Amino acid sequence: MRRVLVVDDAEINREVLSNILADDYAVDTASDGEEALDILQRNGTDTAAVLLDLYMPKMDGFAVINVLKDKGWLQNIPVLVITSEPATEIENHCLEMGASDFIHKPFEASVVRNRVRNVTELFVCKNKLEQKVEEQEEVLKKQYRIIEMQAEKLRESVPFNRLMMEYRSAIMEVETRLKILNEEFSQVYNRNPFESIKSRLKSPTSIYEKLALKGYPVTVESIREHLTDVAGLRVICSFPDDIYRLADLLIKQDEFILVCKKDYIRSPKNNGYRSLHLILDVPIFLSNEKKYVKAEVQFRTIAMDFWASLEHKLKYKKDVANTEEIEGQLRACADSIEMLDYQMQDIRNKIDRSTSSDMQVRGNA
Repeated sequence: MRRVLVVDDAEINREVLSNILADDYAVDTASDGEEALDILQRNGTDTAAVLLDLYMPKMDGFAVINVLKDKGWLQNIPVLVITSEPATEIENHCLEMGASDFIHKPFEASVVRNRVRNVTELFVCKNKLEQKVEEQEEVLKKQYRIIEMQAEKLRESVPFNRLMMEYRSAIMEVETRLKILNEEFSQVYNRNPFESIKSRLKSPTSIYEKLALKGYPVTVESIREHLTDVAGLRVICSFPDDIYRLADLLIKQDEFILVCKKDYIRSPKNNGYRSLHLILDVPIFLSNEKKYVKAEVQFRTIAMDFWASLEHKLKYKKDVANTEEIEGQLRACADSIEMLDYQMQDIRNKIDRSTSSDMQVRGNA
């Protein structure tokens, strides 16, 4: 039988509660807080619940709750406060301290049994869930250690490092073509089509995790065949029409081959994500051969990129409160960003048309 501890300086209260609970629990009793703590020290986690009077000699119930909290026992042992006071302030204070429920005087047998049963069963479920979470965390830690070991083997592999060199070369090739286009635009149109380029090479750990998730072997051949985003570039543009103009020009570059195009600007993801993705076969020129290597190029406006970085923090940061509310706010922000991007683009077009008309008038004069 599970044990409960009844702590009350009134012997009649201890006897009544013991009789009510005797059929379902092994009942220990204590007449003050110090005696209660001695019993809990001996029984440890075998105690399923503590029924605790607040006002007692030597050590009152408030002090007992504080000790239980300091020792960490409140995480596993629920406390039901015995009280005859209907004062809301006292109950709120007890709940804030960590009490789970209340047993009111005079005692009603069925109410006492139900409250003790409900609280103890709730804590059993909570403790089992916490244990399950701890076990899963340990499994994940072991899996991560395995992934790190395998990733380290990849780092030390000569063929893998050769492949990473090829991906770096593809990134440099795309960056060079984009910078040339940017220079041309600045001369012809007196403005730049993009603000910045960011590039990254997928880490060995991320490569291993992605291949394992897809069920592919972790080999150089598998990386080359099944992963399209090892080499990644992000191009940040000022306006949406610059994204499409620049993407079209990049696709038309000599020997670049479009493998896949995903337009999340015209067809956003459910969470509000907007970006234009291109998967390209990029030619790289080595000492003895020309090869094609895949690279992913993402195009976003400044506002889209700011939104995506915030959404990424929410996605990968643990223990974020009000997640659903934040997701809803992010979706609303994504819609506002789309409107703002096109409004700013329209303003730019009006400025350009006005400038063009002004120059034409001056030319005629």
